[in-house]
Amino acid sequence: MITSCSFGVMVIEGKKYTSDLIIYPDGNIEDSWWRRKGHGLSLDDISKLIESKPEVIIAGTGASGLMRPEPELDKVLLKKGIRFIAQPNRKAVKIYNELSSTKRVGACFHLTC
Repeated sequence: MITSCSFGVMVIEGKKYTSDLIIYPDGNIEDSWWRRKGHGLSLDDISKLIESKPEVIIAGTGASGLMRPEPELDKVLLKKGIRFIAQPNRKAVKIYNELSSTKRVGACFHLTC
């Protein structure tokens, strides 16, 4: 459960994170996550997350939504049986918290911009 999210900070189960991160369906968290193209999100950026076999991947695109998924990313993931949702962080957190209790959900969050 993500308990709070603000510009540059996310709190998950009482632990504070201040760098971009990935949450795997089993609850493990990879902090200090980097993307190859700064404010872009590609299939390669989330390859380990895809390997964890989530039903849903939620991308928190930043406080203002400036991180942009590649145009075909949702279609490629759908072919793999993975639903993809990209929203600014506040909305992405809400969706993550709602779905994570009933589905295998993975997420990636850009904590600034």
